[in-house]
Amino acid sequence: MADKNPKPSSVITLGGKGSSLSAASVFAVANGLAQVRIDSSILDKLNSSSSNRKSPPVKCHIPIPKILTLEESRAFLLALLNKLLLSGSASPVLPVLISEILNTGSKALDLGEVEVSAEEVGVLEKTCASLHGICGILDHESSALSTIADVVAAISCEASRADVGALNLMDSGDGFSVKDEVGVASDLKVLLNGSKLVGKVEVDAVSEIPKIHGSLREVVRMVHLRTRVELNSGGKVDKAVGAGKAVATVVSPLAASLRYLGESSLSRANMNLNSIGSDNLRSSLVGLFEGKCPSIDGLKNAYRLISEAVFEEDYVKFLHEVNGLLGMVWEIVIWEAITAFVSLEGSESIGKIGVEVNGGDQKGNVGKKSEKKKKVLGKGTSVIVQLVKERLQSGGGDAVDASSLLGKWVEGVHSFLDLKDPEFDSLLMKVKEILESNESRRLPKLPKGTRDFAKEQMAVREKAFSIIGDVFKRHGAMALDTPVFELRETLMGKYGEDSKLIYDLADQGGELCSLRYDLTVPFARYVAMNGLTSFKRYQIAKVYRRDNPSKGRYREFYQCDFDIAGQYESMGPDFEVIKILTELLDELNIGDYETVLDMDYSYYNII
Repeated sequence: MADKNPKPSSVITLGGKGSSLSAASVFAVANGLAQVRIDSSILDKLNSSSSNRKSPPVKCHIPIPKILTLEESRAFLLALLNKLLLSGSASPVLPVLISEILNTGSKALDLGEVEVSAEEVGVLEKTCASLHGICGILDHESSALSTIADVVAAISCEASRADVGALNLMDSGDGFSVKDEVGVASDLKVLLNGSKLVGKVEVDAVSEIPKIHGSLREVVRMVHLRTRVELNSGGKVDKAVGAGKAVATVVSPLAASLRYLGESSLSRANMNLNSIGSDNLRSSLVGLFEGKCPSIDGLKNAYRLISEAVFEEDYVKFLHEVNGLLGMVWEIVIWEAITAFVSLEGSESIGKIGVEVNGGDQKGNVGKKSEKKKKVLGKGTSVIVQLVKERLQSGGGDAVDASSLLGKWVEGVHSFLDLKDPEFDSLLMKVKEILESNESRRLPKLPKGTRDFAKEQMAVREKAFSIIGDVFKRHGAMALDTPVFELRETLMGKYGEDSKLIYDLADQGGELCSLRYDLTVPFARYVAMNGLTSFKRYQIAKVYRRDNPSKGRYREFYQCDFDIAGQYESMGPDFEVIKILTELLDELNIGDYETVLDMDYSYYNII
């Protein structure tokens, strides 16, 4: 069980060579889970630079915004400390004072009036440390929430016997699928692999999981990238200008995603409540749920306060309210976990308590019923549910009735999903281990720059290739098929700079081979190898480019090649190729098109 006043278990060192301040460190220090140590080398450097400073010190009061919570205030001081060290213009006095206050664990964080240099005043006024400190908390907590929300949602799918058809998403590989939505769907399928409880009830709160949770993943990543930079930027004036607007631009989408996640999670929690078989158990849990779980109105009101703060351009208040909303959504997700767990395990546990109270040989009967109705959870969710059971059992004290059992479970699950709990990081690692395990159900992914063709796409492709082939044949071309790979010496040197884009094969036969880059060089190799003096052919086949493709481009794609080799009247083949191009484009019926000729000498001759 998490200690309400946790003792520091680690030390965060600032100012050392190559050191940086992470969001996890901000969260740990802000919640008293870690102490701060300033590297001696940076203190020596600051002491040396301050002794050469000519400007006289001035007395300054460093105010902490009153709206901030204790956690947010400590995060502000840690961010300020790091920026003072990074600025290189502070004396050792103020950084040491801040570190001492943070390490004492005191709730009184007032620094009082301190003597600072003019350079330090500039840092204090321009760093926006309060913004970046709170961003550190948001970064760490939202990242953990994104993972836990997926796990809890998966358990809810089983508790409510929901249809999970919406999780059947695939990465098309063509750049037109949302990567994070596909990722969420894939992770939930891994967690639910082998479950016998899903697939019956269609529920919007389940169908929307990929989109809601996928959007959260996307914005969490944006917040992390911005926070990582801001926490480790020095206190320079030019970097502080517009800092509030920059933070609001990144964090505002997080607020929206949190609101919608909270609403979706709340819907699933209510769904879980309705799935509890025992009327008495459901009634007892509903009473606790309605009294302690945040409501839809609470979420909307929190979001309204956030919007007002942005409108007023009060960015400290804005981040404070977003942090409050994040805490509210965490609480909702925890209650979703509680309701799902009770739905899955409650009736059996309550039944055991009733048997133990009544005595008799009912104990054996209940055991037989339990065996008959044994629930088969997913391979991933079963591990998490078992962890919850073990945590609740280790809490000590046996429940004597349903009410005390529920109270114990509510408290136990809250502790289990508390970020400050010493075992929380182990939970995240266990989830990561489950998702990254080599489960047979884990869906493979397409390599970047490739795609599958199926159904309508295959029909369109076959028709297009048929039309193109017919046009080529009308012009007397013969079909040719060449190997997909050639000797490397055949391909190299033929493409100039593009030669570096050729795929080489790890051939075991002693030959150096490469995948074909286009169809022209294999055609030329065929003509030379067979001693042909005149040849007209076509080939429709795949070619490969070892590139880092942008959206809509591919590393494997088809080329439709038409080549003429031999001695012909001047410009005759050139005219024919252009004629073939216009014929096939007309027959493909793609609409209006424009043919652009390369301004080569030969085309000047055509004109």
